[in-house]
Amino acid sequence: MDISSIILPLVEITLAGAIINASVHFVPVGGAPAAMATSTGVGTGTTQLAAGAGFTGLLAAAGMAAQPGIIISNPVHALLIMLSGAVGAMIMLGLTMLIGQLIYVYGVGIVPAADKCDVDPITKDPQSAFITPGTTGHGIPTVCFVSGLIGAALGGIGGGMAYVGLLGLGFTIPAIAGVLAVGFFFMNAVLASYNIGGTIEGFHDPKFKKMPNGVIASTVSSLVAALILIGMSMGL
Repeated sequence: MDISSIILPLVEITLAGAIINASVHFVPVGGAPAAMATSTGVGTGTTQLAAGAGFTGLLAAAGMAAQPGIIISNPVHALLIMLSGAVGAMIMLGLTMLIGQLIYVYGVGIVPAADKCDVDPITKDPQSAFITPGTTGHGIPTVCFVSGLIGAALGGIGGGMAYVGLLGLGFTIPAIAGVLAVGFFFMNAVLASYNIGGTIEGFHDPKFKKMPNGVIASTVSSLVAALILIGMSMGL
């Protein structure tokens, strides 16, 4: 294995970890309160929601990588794999937010409203007037939905990039590359979850400013993980 076949996957895997961590900060996560429609976001945890979108993105990336004629060393083909991951993750998270929104509005009977801004930055609709006293918002307002789609796209790109890096290291069996990529995605999603420390509405949430700390942590940990993976690929 020459030095060029090591450096590129090392950079891809390290950069992928930083992108995955950043992506999680865009996803509107409401946790248990959101499951009871008393907080803005999707009613589940940060890691679960990010990992769900990441898995779908990885599957989409793996599907594209397995297509006849796709060559990993071709930059255009590698870009197609990463974009496939982004589209897969966006579809998964978009449908999750859409179905959740339908349940919140027509099942629970609440008006989607963000707690971390007085006016929706995208639609300019007022938010605070629709928040029930004693709660921290409801449902998935437009700004949260758009932020979630951005996060899913970044997560899919990061997952796809990690998958391409693993293939470049010689993990050419899709099942093995997929398992390693999933573990890698979970590591960075959990780091982002610790950095957020609970729930987040999206890029308009004050907690979003903590993202650089998470990105630095994931960059360092992903670099270490990449070195370990290089060692594994060399049979060390």
